[in-house]
Amino acid sequence: MSTEHLMGVYNRAPLEVERGQGARLWSTDGTEYLDCVAGISTNGLGHAHPKLVQAVTEQAQELWHVSNIFRIPGQEKLADMLCENSFADVVFFTNSGTEAVECAIKTARKFHVANGQPERIDIYGFDGSFHGRTYGAINAAANPNYTNGFGPPMEGFHQLIWGDREALEAAFRNPTAAAIILEPVQGEGGCRATPDEDLRWMRQMADETGVLIIFDEVQCGMGRTGKLWAHEWAGMTPDIMAVAKALGGGFPVGACLATAEAAKGMTVGVHGSTFGGNPLAMAVGQAALSEIAKPETLAHVNEIAGYLKQQLHGLKERFPDVIVDVRGKGLLIGVKLAPNNREFMGWARDEQKLLVAGGGDNCVRLLPPLILTLDEARDAIERFEKTCEFARNKMAAA
Repeated sequence: MSTEHLMGVYNRAPLEVERGQGARLWSTDGTEYLDCVAGISTNGLGHAHPKLVQAVTEQAQELWHVSNIFRIPGQEKLADMLCENSFADVVFFTNSGTEAVECAIKTARKFHVANGQPERIDIYGFDGSFHGRTYGAINAAANPNYTNGFGPPMEGFHQLIWGDREALEAAFRNPTAAAIILEPVQGEGGCRATPDEDLRWMRQMADETGVLIIFDEVQCGMGRTGKLWAHEWAGMTPDIMAVAKALGGGFPVGACLATAEAAKGMTVGVHGSTFGGNPLAMAVGQAALSEIAKPETLAHVNEIAGYLKQQLHGLKERFPDVIVDVRGKGLLIGVKLAPNNREFMGWARDEQKLLVAGGGDNCVRLLPPLILTLDEARDAIERFEKTCEFARNKMAAA
């Protein structure tokens, strides 16, 4: 086998994975790795979680796919569960996070049309954000690495500097503003967490101006920060939210959640999906949400996150020439480095069999499964420490 017939859009690591169990991955040559990537915050319950395996297996023996022209009981059940555990009144199911973002953008614009203000089309995002790879999503984030070469920018999308409150207030007061879209904790952008005070201020501004707030919690939601939804730490809610990744525990599923008011324009025929909300995805989504929403699961996330953060800050003091900053929230942890983050990822993988993810601002991300044990957390820190020592030696020899 080779990659010659695959589109060359990935810079793949030289690692062929074969199977996984919990927080462990094994390559085709039998090498065992400690997985602190978790499919990039996707395998929230680790690999091959028995309840997810059971859910998929049982549903696969009943029904895989049926058109959305019929009622699908699993959709109704999972929508009920999501609404019971969030601010939302209604849900649209998708296959991915980027599709959930697309639905969120359409929902926001349709809201203003339903209110007799079709001129309100402007969507404001932030630098460093990532909302997926579809056309609307890349324009919402406007990272030139993802938009260059794909034609002119789409009308009605604007970017703000993260943390620039003055510019954000001007955006809120723009009479053609439709929505603000942001990740409460950025993933790809370097694990920057928007301060709780700022999120509460955004809610006040939105209520005052009629602009909708869209949260992209595809990566930071589903228990990743130690609460089911990242915005809960601020004690406020959005109007619309995109979720995915850990909602399926590795199975493709996403969802756009909204209040009934925000979704007032989403009437029959304005949106749809062939595979979104299929019975297989709904079965595994119910199982994943049931496990992650448990108070004991979220308490465990906070315990492990506290340990990892404490230890990483200790490593920062020991290796100030390697670690610049430790940031993030919960088990969405960013470590800003002095050496090149891509090289560091390779050293961790090859020398210590520790898998970490990359990120903006020269960060590496630790995104372990939410079920990571304390012993596994200690193991991860030991391997990270040894990678720091390796990095120091490399820099000294350069």
